[in-house]
Parts: sequence; C-alpha cells; structure tokens
Amino acid sequence: MSEKKTIAVVGATGAQGGGLVRAILGDPRHEFAVRAITRKPDSEKARELARLGAEVVAADADDEASLAKAFAGAHGAFCVTNFWEHFSPEKELAQATNQAKATKRAGVAHTVWSTLEDTRRHLPLSDPRMPVLMGKYNVPHFDAKGEADQAFAEHGGPSTCLLTSFYWDNLIYFGMGPKAGADGVAVFNLPMGDRKLPGIVAADIGACALGLFKRGHEFIGKTVGIAGEHLTGTQMAASLSRALGREVRYNAVPFDVYRGLGFPGAEDLGNMFHFNHDFAAEFCAARDVAFSRSLHPGLQTFDAWLAANAGRIPLE
Repeated sequence: MSEKKTIAVVGATGAQGGGLVRAILGDPRHEFAVRAITRKPDSEKARELARLGAEVVAADADDEASLAKAFAGAHGAFCVTNFWEHFSPEKELAQATNQAKATKRAGVAHTVWSTLEDTRRHLPLSDPRMPVLMGKYNVPHFDAKGEADQAFAEHGGPSTCLLTSFYWDNLIYFGMGPKAGADGVAVFNLPMGDRKLPGIVAADIGACALGLFKRGHEFIGKTVGIAGEHLTGTQMAASLSRALGREVRYNAVPFDVYRGLGFPGAEDLGNMFHFNHDFAAEFCAARDVAFSRSLHPGLQTFDAWLAANAGRIPLE
C-alpha cells in the first residue's frame, strides 16, 4: 500500500485550518495524511489535533524558513492569515508572502490560498462613497489578502486562490447575533439593505479546500469561490426566528452608523458590508453554492447550522 500524500495546514488550530484538519482526518476515503502547523504545538487545541491523528509541527508565519521546513515533503499546503489577530494589512501581506515563498522552496505540488477580493480593483480609493482606511485601503482585511494573490502567483508554487464568505459563526463569536430588545423582539443588525450576503460555516471552508485537493490539478492557477447560501438580512432574521423560537427583526443599519460603532475593526467591517452591498451581484456570482457543494457534499445551509448552534448565540 502506497504512503498517503500529506497536506500541511497553516492555522491548524483556527477556524478554517481546523476545519480542514478535521475534514482530512474524518474523510472515509482516507486519501491524505495531515500535518497541522501551529505556532503553539503545546497548546490544548494542538494536543487535541494530535490525539485525533494529526502530525503537529511548529512554524511561524513571520518566519519563512520555519514554514519551508514545515512544508517539506508535503504534497499540498493550505495557507491562511488572520488579520483580526493584529489588525495590520501590511503584516498580513508579509505573512502571506512568506507562506507563498515557502511553498515554492519546499516544492509543494498544490497550494490552496484562502483569500478575498482586493476591493480597490472594483472601487478606486478616489470613490467618495466610503472612507479610505489606513491611508490606502477600502477594506483592509480584504485588500491585503487580495493583494497577496499576486505573491502566490509570482513567488509560490502551483496554487489555487479560494475566495471565502462571511462566517455564520460570527453570530456566536463576533457579537453579530441578534440583540434582545426591551419589547421582547430581538433585533438582527446588518448593514446589507435588501442585498444578499454569501455566508458559510467556517469549518466548511476547510472541507471545501479538501475537495480542491482531491480534484488534483484541475484548479491550479484558478480563483474559485465558495458559500453555503446567499441570504438577505430578512431571510436570515426569519431563520433565526424559527431556530430561536422568538421573533427576530432585521434592522438594515446604515453603513455610516455601523462604521461609527466604535469597536475594534468597526470601520473595516462597515466598509466591507458597504462593498458587499454595492457589488452584491459580482460578489455572489464569484461564490457559487452548487460548485461549493460539489467540493463538499455535506455543505451546511444556514438553517442546518442554526439547528445545531442556535443555543450558542448570545442574545444579550
């Protein structure tokens, strides 16, 4: 029996990377082995992955040499960055570039890079509809990832750019869930007007990435996008009402109000929703649900995710 090919996963203890690690370990066909890459191999999350059967390896996205060593001998690599850890688009671009260069140094045959659009290609900084942030970005956590696509094209090995979608998990962890009102009606605040927002379960991103690795060279050199569903705020509120057993009302927050909420990243997220709204047709078209399900037949709908997770959404 031939030895299984290894997929090296950056951010293995995070949402996307952890989803891929578990998808590989839980794959009934057992096509790949998995190497979980983390800065903290002694953390509880890393130890749990080791108990599940992953090879856990230490590396740091700020250190290209450590990444190349961690990628050595791997057939595939999943590369991802976490803007919300440091709020620096420059750091995010540098970390992505390190990962790209390391895949080439290690001779990785197929890299899947988790990315988003560089919004400046659609909306020039001179456009007055939203404020320019940090001097040169519309949506810093989008734009830096989109800019890094070129680093993978120029400095990396064979790769696929994977456009991701809004995590429904944000309703639990990012304070984006409904808020209980004094009248007993919960309010779901989302600055999307009547436009649809592509959404997905974070773990399903990793499972879709596994689908790309299984398809071999078919998507090398291409950009593909994934989503579980495209839903309006009204549709999401209706699903939340059913799942929570109480009325949830959608409130289409104005973009400027959302940008001014004052929490870390509010301006970035306000601009993100503004971009998603104004370019909804293009944004949704880039994330085909049927294609996503072809990569991962177990792709969850919003209702399915809520059935298992509604009780975890804080309402206060």
